[in-house]
Parts: sequence; structure tokens; C-alpha cells
Amino acid sequence: MPAHFIAIVIGFLLDRIIGDPPKWPHPVRLIGTFIGKLTTILNKGRFRTLKGAFTLFITVGIVLGIVFTFVSFAYQFNIYVGIGVESTLIAIGLAQKSLRDAALDVYRPLAAKDLPAARTKLSWIVGRDTDKLKENDIVRGTVETVSENISDGITSPLFWAFLLGAPGLWMYKAVNTLDSMIGYKDERYEKFGKISARADDILNFIPARVTGFLIILYAPNKSQLSFWKRFTGWSKDARKHPSPNSGFLEAATAWQLGVTLGGTSTYRGIVSKRPELGPGNTPLTAIHIKQTITQMHVIAFIFWLVMTVIGVTFYAVA
Repeated sequence: MPAHFIAIVIGFLLDRIIGDPPKWPHPVRLIGTFIGKLTTILNKGRFRTLKGAFTLFITVGIVLGIVFTFVSFAYQFNIYVGIGVESTLIAIGLAQKSLRDAALDVYRPLAAKDLPAARTKLSWIVGRDTDKLKENDIVRGTVETVSENISDGITSPLFWAFLLGAPGLWMYKAVNTLDSMIGYKDERYEKFGKISARADDILNFIPARVTGFLIILYAPNKSQLSFWKRFTGWSKDARKHPSPNSGFLEAATAWQLGVTLGGTSTYRGIVSKRPELGPGNTPLTAIHIKQTITQMHVIAFIFWLVMTVIGVTFYAVA
């Protein structure tokens, strides 16, 4: 079994149990600072699409080069040191515990009927305006965020870790950070962030669809609908979402829980109306946040298990 498979097992468990130590400097923050400085310098004047492409390639190249060099030297020193370094880098690049904790931070005040506190906690993890949201909309924002980040924060990084080790995971994290910072379709970023947004869509394409399908297959079926009803509903609704990937996660969650996701949200005072996803058999309540967290843990483990079986089989045959 290749050493990076062992590193993935250790990294997966470290992230699940320990997560990111809050006082440690996180590499994503450093990547974000670098992207911010390049954006300030390059996102103006002519040729913004070309400048955005340069920002993508230089950011990914630097991140990939640093991680590859670091991991390679560690393995050359000693295989155990190599596994330790790579597993740490993989653990830092996953988001199981941090995503769970962020969702529970919204759930706790919401369950206690403290809507102002719940709105504040939600504002820390979503881009939409939260100051006037009702309970069901707070739940919807949290459930949608957790659903989308099952892929963005867990299964997509794992997918690229299985293919390319820690360098592959951090290549993906660099692209995903670029998309989250400059991949907007507004006047300021539409041209500059276009290539980064497309790159993120490509890297998430397979993991998002596999993750959505695994949700339909293995997540607790709170809707009580048949598999065929959920599968066909998911397949149809996933393509309604403006994102080519996020719809496969949000629609799967909506059909498993029997709720409606999507609809109207406000971003910086601008109203955004998205198609509604799911059967809408059950009104959204705080308990759906905890159910989505459970779904996240189940699917993260199954995705890891599936990728491990495929990887071990491939190397055994080869």
C-alpha cells in the first residue's frame, strides 16, 4: 500500500477528531493573503481575464511547488517522517470538525430561540445577509452551507489527495480559495475571476456528483420516500442550481431530508432568487442542522472508504 494511503487514513482521522488548532496559522489564510495582494495589483485596467489566469497559475504553481518539495524531502529523510508530514498536511486541508463546529454554533442559539445570536453565527459562514432572517431561513442557510461544503471541504480534497497525495489536495485548496475570493459574477470580478471559477468547477465536477449520489444512497432517509423517487428528484433538481456542482449536493440533501432548499436570499442588499430544490414535505427546523451534520460524517467516511478500496485494488492489480 503506497505511503500516502496511510497518510490519508491518519489525516482523515486527525481532522475528524482534532480539527484545526484555533491558534495555529492556517495555510489557507496565507494563500488568501497572497491572492489578495495579487488581486490588488492586477485586477484593474485591460486584459483582466489574462491577468486572472496568471493569478491562478502563479498561485497554484507556488502552492503545489512548496507542498511537493516539503513532502518529497520528508519522505527522503525517512518514510515515517514523510507519512507524518503528509498526514498533517492532509488533516489541515480537510474540514470535517470545523464544519461541524460552525454548524453547531448556529444550532445551539437557534435551539434556545436566540435568533439574534444564531443570525450572527450564521453570518460567519455564509455570504448572504442574515440580520433579518427568520428561523427557517437560518436553518436553510446552515443546511445549504454544510451540504455544499461536504464536497468543497471534504470529499473533493480527499479525491485529489488520493490521486496526487498532499500536493494534489493543496492544489485543489488553492483553486478553491481563488474561487471563493475572486470567482464572482459581478462587475469587479467577472473577468478577473473567470478562469479560477472554471478551474474550481472542473476540479469539483467528479467529487460533487459522486458525493451527491452517495448522499442519496447512504445518508439517513428522513423523507421516507423511495430510492427511485429521491434519485429522480435529485437528478432533476440538481441541474436547476446556477452552480454546475453545488446543486448536486443541495438537491441530494433536500431530498434525503424531505425539505425545500433554495429560494430567495439577499446578498449585500441585492435579492437573489434561486430555484427551489427538494420535495418540501417537511418544514425546516433546527433539528435539520444536526441531521445534515450526521449526513456529512456518514458520507465523508463512505467516500473515504470507497476511494480506499478503489486505490488499494488498483495498486494490487498493477
